[in-house]
Amino acid sequence: MDVEKHYVQYLAPGFDRDLVLEDLMTTYGEDVWNFAYFLTRRADAADDITQDVFLIVYNRLYTFRGASAIKSWILSITRNKALNYLKSAFIRKVTLIDTLLHLRGQSPSAEQAVLDRMASREIWEQVMKLPVKFREVIILAYHFELPIGEIAVSLQISEGTVKSRLHRAKNKMSALLDTERRGE
Repeated sequence: MDVEKHYVQYLAPGFDRDLVLEDLMTTYGEDVWNFAYFLTRRADAADDITQDVFLIVYNRLYTFRGASAIKSWILSITRNKALNYLKSAFIRKVTLIDTLLHLRGQSPSAEQAVLDRMASREIWEQVMKLPVKFREVIILAYHFELPIGEIAVSLQISEGTVKSRLHRAKNKMSALLDTERRGE
């Protein structure tokens, strides 16, 4: 079933939304997990967020009316869940402890396993160092290949803001990569 192009027709009364959800999970599950991971930098959080996102999608399936691409809608939900996760005081404490342990070399790096699968490890390591507002536009634009308009809808910001953040993110990336190459 081609969910993206004809999605709204599958929401007619009587259609099995379990089938639609299964197709959405198959089609977008990896994208949701990756986006959640890129925003939180935690594999366990990405697992939980992915489950939450598809629960929300299932419960709100009939509210989607096709104003944006289904992928943008799902990634927007993912972003909101990830940002709520990051705002949690408990998570901030756990992340600080994990960072300290990592600096001492005591924790295995889930981030490393994910980045090893990427073609350009050095670039993605630098992307992970960017603040969330820059990291998310880079990921949506270059990893998920969403157009500016869809990114704006997903992040609930204007297209001009998306362009500005992309420009600033590219500048920050250049500076980070230059610093990395000089070994500083």
